[in-house]
Amino acid sequence: HLVGDDLEFCCFVTHEETGCTCAIYRSLEKKVIALSFRGTCELVDLITDASISQETWVEGEDMDDKDVAKVHTGFRNSLKSISRKLKELLLASVSPGEDISDYDLIITGHSLGGSLSTLFTADIAEYGIDAGRGLPQLEPSEPWWNSLASNFFEKGVPTEKTPPPRPKSLRLYNYGSPRVGNKEFAAKFDSLVGNHIDEAYRIVNGNDVVARLPRTVNALGLVSIGYEHCGPTVLITVPEEAEDAQALIWIEGKNQGLCPVRDGTALTSPLSKGSLLGDIVSEITAYDDDDDGEDGLTKTSEKISKLTSAMKGRFASFQASDIAGMVGIDKKFVERESKIVKSIFSGEAVSHHMEDRYYMAMGRACGFVAKLGEDLRPMTDLDASQEQEIQDLIASSTETQA
Repeated sequence: HLVGDDLEFCCFVTHEETGCTCAIYRSLEKKVIALSFRGTCELVDLITDASISQETWVEGEDMDDKDVAKVHTGFRNSLKSISRKLKELLLASVSPGEDISDYDLIITGHSLGGSLSTLFTADIAEYGIDAGRGLPQLEPSEPWWNSLASNFFEKGVPTEKTPPPRPKSLRLYNYGSPRVGNKEFAAKFDSLVGNHIDEAYRIVNGNDVVARLPRTVNALGLVSIGYEHCGPTVLITVPEEAEDAQALIWIEGKNQGLCPVRDGTALTSPLSKGSLLGDIVSEITAYDDDDDGEDGLTKTSEKISKLTSAMKGRFASFQASDIAGMVGIDKKFVERESKIVKSIFSGEAVSHHMEDRYYMAMGRACGFVAKLGEDLRPMTDLDASQEQEIQDLIASSTETQA
């Protein structure tokens, strides 16, 4: 267990205007503190989510510099409204006489909360728990301990040269998080994993569309918006059949295949391998290279016959996405975008984003039946009637959310 039996709720930190909210929990037994950012649930949150404009991650840096890390304006402003107070209370959450460096810190959140948890993790991973300001800035911070009562420091108030403290370990697990920044910010975040961030995973349930927004490029791949994911993806799924008790989980970097949540490259060569024109050229080239000096007319006839036979098979598998490939748009990109559109119309894109679906999918991925308001049950302990009950639950949940 990550936390002890004494896990307790400490407080909520919230801002009336932005709606940004975070809960602090702690386990003194295990010396663990958990921060949980609330997801989208109010009108003001929808306004925060809808914006796709960006600003520099470090306040004061040049927005025109293409190499500068930039983040979602709404997410940054929302977090900034509570981040300084949150750090103060985080530092004060330890047991009297102890230090935050004695504690493991877990940060989490769903949806909007997932994006806020990512930004907060990036901040304290790079700079420590700097309670002298809200978020990173070029201007010098105030002393990080200024707002803390002196009785929190039994060994004396820190000096000007004392850097902001850090937790013993730092872990991030977010769920259904939208993208938070450009590729430069993503690179900065990824460079901190293993270097002050001990573990970071972005969990995505099935066809959750929110975890695929904001888009890096438009539908034609011609206009860059500048958003990229931070950290590796963990893809989970609620199966169609309740009897399927296998662990339904895929981890980027550990399992084979490309991450289906990332955009990839929209533009490609019309002659690339796998495209219609590319396959035709490959066949022609192969038969040209096979010339061993036989009679020209006979050889040409054989080439035409073999090429015609090969192309019949290729045209038999012709798909609409092949048309996109002929004009230089990556076939896999088109297929992925089409799947997103289909999931939106089917209702899966939204239903898979809901918290209850994440709870069910996480339970199944770990080999448990997870139902709201009930204890977890191992899948191996279910009898036939219980399996049918879970199957009915999956079906009813899908119908309700769709």
